[in-house]
Amino acid sequence: MKSFIPILVFVFVLPGLSLPLQAEPQPVYTSVYLMNLYDLNINEYSYYADFYVWFHWKGELDPMNIEFVNSLEKWGFTVEPFFEEHKVLPDDWLYNGMRIEGRFYHPFELGPFPLDKHALSIQLEHVDYPSDSLVYVPDTSSSLLRAGFILPGWEIYKTSMESHTHLYETNFGETGSGKADFSNFSFYIHLKRPLSYFTLKLMLPLLVVILACLGALFIYPTYLDARVSLPIGGLLSCVFLQQSYSSALPDVGYMVLMDKIYLLSYLLIALIMLNVMISGNRMARDPDRNIPRIYRGNKWLAGGLLVAYLLGVVLLI
Repeated sequence: MKSFIPILVFVFVLPGLSLPLQAEPQPVYTSVYLMNLYDLNINEYSYYADFYVWFHWKGELDPMNIEFVNSLEKWGFTVEPFFEEHKVLPDDWLYNGMRIEGRFYHPFELGPFPLDKHALSIQLEHVDYPSDSLVYVPDTSSSLLRAGFILPGWEIYKTSMESHTHLYETNFGETGSGKADFSNFSFYIHLKRPLSYFTLKLMLPLLVVILACLGALFIYPTYLDARVSLPIGGLLSCVFLQQSYSSALPDVGYMVLMDKIYLLSYLLIALIMLNVMISGNRMARDPDRNIPRIYRGNKWLAGGLLVAYLLGVVLLI
């Protein structure tokens, strides 16, 4: 019986010890330097970017054969490699890169408009090697933006890079193979609209209209025509103001923040018009007794409506 023990060890144990460990994926240190970003088109969910991307690596796998996951109009892309052959650095690292100019897709989320923030991304993956063979690693040792870079109409408050695994829920029709996952390197430029755009260009004209409508409640009740004309004119002004910013937005199936503020404004104007009509009827029944009381009540009502309106706007924001 003891003579079988060496045989069992040789058959079952030694093969398990001789199995090679799975090789680690080749890391490729990657970075981006953004030169220009222009033609930011919210209606077409796209923008143009001009940037450099470069790679440092050690290994046999070439990281230069890449595709941009969120690119548009690939026929219009401009790609200029740094070198025809990879450059060997003094520390035996390989180095190469390229300058890219092209159009990219971004799904703009406009619910918080005009206080919306966006993280425009440039995403690249290798065409051939999955994540178990090659991994792109962000190289944070360099600047990401050209000095003096500006984007008119927007504030840039942060840039970032990250790498993750992108799993494709398909085998692309290749029989016998499983789902494919690739290393996805993403560069983000975080931007937002200036606060002055919301306060000065959108809210200030609307507040002027609202104050004019509330002014109807400060007109003496006997001037009924003047009291009615102010909220009616304010209603038309609100409609035109809303159309002025809506025309610059794509046709989305939900209400943005500014739409909700205008909906609150319409409700306020409707309450003012309703109060003017009720006050007119009360004045017609007994003008001598009701006019002074109506006038005092309307002034208090105007102050209360203004406070409620401003509080509603703050809550919506």
